[in-house]
Amino acid sequence: MVGLFARAVFMMTQTIPTAEPFLLPGNRTGCLLIHGFTGAPKEMHPMGDYLNGQDGYTCLGIRLAGHATRPADMIRSYWTDWTASVEDGYHILHGFCDHIYLIGLSMGGVLSLLMSTRLSVNGVVAMSTPFKMANDWRLNFTDWLGKIQPYLPKADEPNSGWFDHKAMADHVSYPENPVGSIGELNKLIIEMRAALPEVHVPVLLIHSNDDTYVPPQNMENIFANLVNADDKAKFYITGSGHVMTRDAARLQVFETASRFIQRVESQFR
Repeated sequence: MVGLFARAVFMMTQTIPTAEPFLLPGNRTGCLLIHGFTGAPKEMHPMGDYLNGQDGYTCLGIRLAGHATRPADMIRSYWTDWTASVEDGYHILHGFCDHIYLIGLSMGGVLSLLMSTRLSVNGVVAMSTPFKMANDWRLNFTDWLGKIQPYLPKADEPNSGWFDHKAMADHVSYPENPVGSIGELNKLIIEMRAALPEVHVPVLLIHSNDDTYVPPQNMENIFANLVNADDKAKFYITGSGHVMTRDAARLQVFETASRFIQRVESQFR
């Protein structure tokens, strides 16, 4: 009987093992960590561990709608579901913290910048963040094309640029890109671009010179459009691919983000 119950519980589990959301309790400064497109909270966990262990910050790593389960779930998600996931995480973290920083990787960086104009936050760390998708006429027809071909293989995926191959082998991400979701990502990026002049909180942008998936020029374009962010900084790293929070230069990324948050927090003391 116990075995049947355990099997039933196992069958109800949808989240990919090791890709679950996480909460690391700490002090009254909170970090909301947001993963990337087709990714999972796991790619943000090392950064959460560092910020929690080094600075004592309360860290919440959320799972965006449709992610870390199966690609079919992502097809049913819209960009507004992803913003709602961030909003839910913010309200959970707000119950523990007085100050909150949005920290995102890739699409998570897009969400961090956009949602900083909708939520009361104290700063943003956006890493490997796209400013614009490549020009492709198919982006205007993804709803229709997705019905014919639901998924596209990741021909030039982030995994191709890893420096830490052990971390690459352990990475959790969907093996295919849902076509409809690519269109939703494009809509989200357009929303972010329109919102950049409305960002007034401190912003730190981090990008790798070795990122071939989202070229470094994207960071320059975002930085140039943060016209009303008086406190903005950009930082380049080398020896890392797109998923810098798990790749070889990750410690440099964590230290840079930590110093940024410490500096902003010092203004409130």
